Amino acid sequence: MKTKWTLLIIAGVVILFAIIFIGWANSVYNKAIDLQEQVDARWGDVQTSYQRRADLVPNLVETVKGAAENELKILSTVTEARAGISRAKTPGEVEMFGKQINSAINLAFEAYPQIRSTENFKELQAQLEGTENRISVARMKYNEAVQQYNRHIRGKFRKMALNIFASEDDNFVRREMFEAEKGAEKAPEVKF
Repeated sequence: MKTKWTLLIIAGVVILFAIIFIGWANSVYNKAIDLQEQVDARWGDVQTSYQRRADLVPNLVETVKGAAENELKILSTVTEARAGISRAKTPGEVEMFGKQINSAINLAFEAYPQIRSTENFKELQAQLEGTENRISVARMKYNEAVQQYNRHIRGKFRKMALNIFASEDDNFVRREMFEAEKGAEKAPEVKF
């Protein structure tokens, strides 16, 4: 009777340890999956930021260039017309140059043309800075996710549990942190 109870206690302890081990291994496996998905999502954020930069920057540069060229055209027309008025010898010439000035002013939709290209360039700079900051933040979050994932899968007992419960499709390998390409320490050149 005593051996029967002893065997039951031993079997109960073994079953209890098996249940605890399976529960623990399952939580290790599920957390590894969650962390792996988080790493992939963070890398997707980095890619999204890259795409935003690729889409946005050329359009911003062209917009600023177009606005600057338009202002140059308006100011050149006004300046030439003013110079013509001061050299005008007849009332007809004064009237002709006056019409040119009015035409240039109407193009600008203002009583007097104002230089706004500087504001456009400042806005471009702010957008470039914001875009680069977004990329930097996305890269940092990616590196944090990789660090957390790598720390999780490299624990001795966690690694053992992952090897036991992972299927062939699961790929719990160490991930690499974001590394800049050679020459990336040099800022890209924005040309106008």
